Amino acid sequence: MTTDTNKSSQKLALRQAVKLSPADNVVIALKALKAGDLVDGLSEPLRQSVTRGQKIATSPITTGQHVIRYGQIIGEAKSDILPGDHVHVHNLGMGNHHQDYAHACSNAPLEEIASRKLFQGYVRADGRVGTRNYIGILTTVNCSGSVARFIAEAAEKDGLLNGFPNVDGIVPIVHGTGCGMSGHDEGYATLFRTLSGYAQHPNFGGILLIGLGCEVMQVADLVGGRPIRADGTLRYMTIQNEGGTRRTIERGLQELRGIAEHANQAARGPAPISEITVGMQCGGSDGYSGITANPALGFASDLLVRHGGTTILSETSEIYGAEHLLTRRAESVEVGEKLIERVRWWEDYTSRNGGEMDNNPSPGNKRGGLTTILEKSLGAVAKGGTAPLRDVYKFGEKIEKHGFVFMDSPGFDPCSVTGQIASGANLIVFTTGRGSVSGYQPTPCIKLATNSEMYDRMADDMDLNCGDIVTEGVSIEAKGEELFETLIRIASGEKTKSEDLGFGGVEFVPWQIGAVM
Repeated sequence: MTTDTNKSSQKLALRQAVKLSPADNVVIALKALKAGDLVDGLSEPLRQSVTRGQKIATSPITTGQHVIRYGQIIGEAKSDILPGDHVHVHNLGMGNHHQDYAHACSNAPLEEIASRKLFQGYVRADGRVGTRNYIGILTTVNCSGSVARFIAEAAEKDGLLNGFPNVDGIVPIVHGTGCGMSGHDEGYATLFRTLSGYAQHPNFGGILLIGLGCEVMQVADLVGGRPIRADGTLRYMTIQNEGGTRRTIERGLQELRGIAEHANQAARGPAPISEITVGMQCGGSDGYSGITANPALGFASDLLVRHGGTTILSETSEIYGAEHLLTRRAESVEVGEKLIERVRWWEDYTSRNGGEMDNNPSPGNKRGGLTTILEKSLGAVAKGGTAPLRDVYKFGEKIEKHGFVFMDSPGFDPCSVTGQIASGANLIVFTTGRGSVSGYQPTPCIKLATNSEMYDRMADDMDLNCGDIVTEGVSIEAKGEELFETLIRIASGEKTKSEDLGFGGVEFVPWQIGAVM
């Protein structure tokens, strides 16, 4: 941490508001302020009371003029705005503007860190490394979901894992689709990738795959006469062939014992941190998200990339309006164009389904100070740091390249995380300003609070407070380094708050595209 950084951070901790870029015509309140208060950066007293995270105009903004935050357009004024005015949904709208994508114009690689830094992970037969060692009960269709849960409950009741101390637990992966769908369209391909990705995930020491028997997503198609797992620890059955629920449970328990014997042979051992793959998420965002937790995660993302690791940014509908910042960092023009192709797909997808890309922010986001999807997206992109964008992947598509990448997904957090895990994420980092409670077995989820008030209120759910960047003057760099070290500890076996609370049973949410028939 440099002396200059220390000084700027200390100043931030003492200020009432912050201007994030010299080009901005708003400042962000760092605490609750009252009408009439004299605020840093304003020539006039505050005209309305505001809560922390809200925007205040620093100069006159006429109707139709752009409002600037982060040095970027976040919308246009719906009415004339005076210095000291609160800027939010009542006077700020999306507006129309176009960005220059300037593909691959600013993609210099980050300086590599040549170190022997290691974590303690599970090295699998295919060379990938797990951060956990679960057994999964994977279902092809909703119709086999209850039986999968019955098997997991029976295994727990029988103490099946008592003799297998190296196994972290049994995870039933159940969902609400797999039938009543086309067997040949984009929705089918997306679900197929998702289930295949979970079946091969390095955080599973073995998989039991269960179908009903007559569904569209057939067990035989998933298995396909090929070894899904290099270690051979995938067993499968259908309820109809086994003769019903009770017989499937009995057979399932037998198969689990065999899988557990194999999975228990795995033990943690040293692995390079280049084998860590982090899925980056934000949910329940607020006006602090783009100031504290997201840029701190971006700094940690850059550190991991410099060590040879991989970070995944997603939520295509929540980078909308900020995609030009990513295309400029694309490793090649082709990579930038792949991202824009996904954005255009989303514009068509929302249009033909009666939606719109500016359906965000949510009511909670707005209470936290975010007004338009442009503003939310600019803060969300900060999670991706500064590394070149190496490639763009479809939902659940296996990540083949190390470095900073993008995976297409909705902004709905459980669905987006499901895709990242299917793509190979063995850690999830989730930033939140309003407070989010969830977890994503088999992959541990590290939650970052954007503000100290929420962290204190929900300390049982939050793993790291980034609000001290504002309240205590901690630098972005120092917080990013703290998060980086946290990633290594969690990857090596330290439990997250969501793991201690037992989350992960209902957060598997495949993306359903297409008609339900």
